Amino acid sequence: MPAAAPLTAADEDLVARFRTELIAGGGRAWRSTCQAAATFCRRIARSGGWQRMDLADQLAAAKAAHAAPFVSWLIVTGRLPVSAAFVTGCGLQLGHAAARYQPAARLRFEQAAERLDTTHADTLLQWHALVMLTAAVGRIVTEVNTETFQTGRDLLLGGYRTRDRPASGRALAAVLHRLQATLFHDKQVDTIARPAPTPIRVAGWAGVATSYQDAAQRYVEQVALSLRPSTVTAIERDLRFFGRWLADHHPDIVTLAQLTRCHLEDYKSHLATAPSHSGAPLKRVSIKNILINLRCFFTRITEWGYPDIPVRPLLFDADLPIIDKPLPRFLDDAAATKLLRAARTEPDPFTRLVVELLARTGMRKGELLALTVDAVVQIGSAFWLRIPIGKLHNDRYIPLHPELKTLLDDWITHHRPADLRSNLLLVHRGRPVRAGRVDRALARLANTAGIGHVTAHQLRHTLATQAINRGMSLDAIAALLGHKTLAMTMIYARIADRTVAEEYFAVTEKVEALYDQPTQLPADDEGHEMRRLRAEMHRRMLGNGYCARPVDMDCHFESICESCTFFVTTIEFRPTLQAQRDDAHGKGQIGRQKVFDGLLQRLDQTGA
Repeated sequence: MPAAAPLTAADEDLVARFRTELIAGGGRAWRSTCQAAATFCRRIARSGGWQRMDLADQLAAAKAAHAAPFVSWLIVTGRLPVSAAFVTGCGLQLGHAAARYQPAARLRFEQAAERLDTTHADTLLQWHALVMLTAAVGRIVTEVNTETFQTGRDLLLGGYRTRDRPASGRALAAVLHRLQATLFHDKQVDTIARPAPTPIRVAGWAGVATSYQDAAQRYVEQVALSLRPSTVTAIERDLRFFGRWLADHHPDIVTLAQLTRCHLEDYKSHLATAPSHSGAPLKRVSIKNILINLRCFFTRITEWGYPDIPVRPLLFDADLPIIDKPLPRFLDDAAATKLLRAARTEPDPFTRLVVELLARTGMRKGELLALTVDAVVQIGSAFWLRIPIGKLHNDRYIPLHPELKTLLDDWITHHRPADLRSNLLLVHRGRPVRAGRVDRALARLANTAGIGHVTAHQLRHTLATQAINRGMSLDAIAALLGHKTLAMTMIYARIADRTVAEEYFAVTEKVEALYDQPTQLPADDEGHEMRRLRAEMHRRMLGNGYCARPVDMDCHFESICESCTFFVTTIEFRPTLQAQRDDAHGKGQIGRQKVFDGLLQRLDQTGA
């Protein structure tokens, strides 16, 4: 067997340095490990250098017997530049190696993770992901910054997703998401936000007519300057789907000027049967939004003077599906009481805080998640809660219940780290709390209370309904809920119209009297005189005959004179009025009795 080629002076020095740092880091410089390091250096030299080797040869050299410690040391110390594909395919324990050779950086990272209440297992995952990320861009962990992180994340995830398994990299993406929060609060990266999605998906426009594509993409770029990102995403998607439908079903249409009403009618028929992402037919509200986005596109590019526009209007109000407008779903008083009682005994401080805030303030879920630590403001002797700018682009102040003030103070003092680079009230391990966590907390508490499924917006409707039922004005409810117009608040008046309820029940009492007749006694229990008296009508002399109205039923005309504004009586008529009042009381005629009660009360007060 031929003798191994001698190492160059540089390689000998490299192996010696590795041996020294390995021992200093608490490792053992086994003879096999040092020999494997020398063998690795000779293999690289025979191949003409690391960069000239293809990925397969690089992976084979790294996976050779006992070579892993040396290769890991080269990578984490920045001595061996590697690609993201190598990092994701080599299987090296880079996190363990970096902790050994860069203990100060590892200690700082652990302290940052501990401040965010990160578990030990998750800290290890994040550290390993950080080492892999920096290795993919040829850096070491102490050199990470915003640009390094963003570039390394994209390279690392790309390296995983190009492997055979389509789902590869999903778990790593979640770890990187948490890692970014740790680095952000440790002031190593400048942002905690995810990269903003591009408003236009270039790949999705393949095959669409050039003229339509240019106009649609120009339009999307303009509305992106003034609308919310989620709205822009929906507009781009709807315009792109229509363009692709045109390319598939009407390839002869290459300009917007060629579009006719027939094409839009055909597309409406397509939408009526087109499946959604779940496979079910599109809902009417989704179809309506799609048609509105198309109509706005056609109208605005005409107003803005685009070079290619439809020659006439193509969509009208009659094309939009009529959407059902059900009343808001709310909890009745009994269910709301059960929920709040369950909240008061809830051991989880987060669940109790969010449910109490939603139920007692009526804020939207998005407004809850956007609350800041300085949202509580004292005005005079009372405390108010500042609701941040949300759905309707406005903010407001609402009175703060003392119990809520106590819950907020306790959360800020005991359950939220004080040194976060964020002023949000609800933060979990360095990141803003997601809406799903609020939903799960509310669902769990509603299940404990035994009231079934409850959403955050139902609590908003519940507060408004309770307020209007107890006499709160529509103006005050609108201010409480942050409505811009009273038309938004009037929906709650439809839920609980007290005037309608009072008049309905007043009429119902009189209608029920027609059908709620006394039960007859058995024939053998009645005497002859009893039957005669029961059969005798309650007769009252009228101008031209008798009234056959049942004795226990009120009549609106019986006391019509006494109810008239021109009716005048004096104290000398009091015995007669009293007798009429007693007669009405004895016959159960409540309406007639109230008339004479009022007359007698006036006489007693005036003494006339």
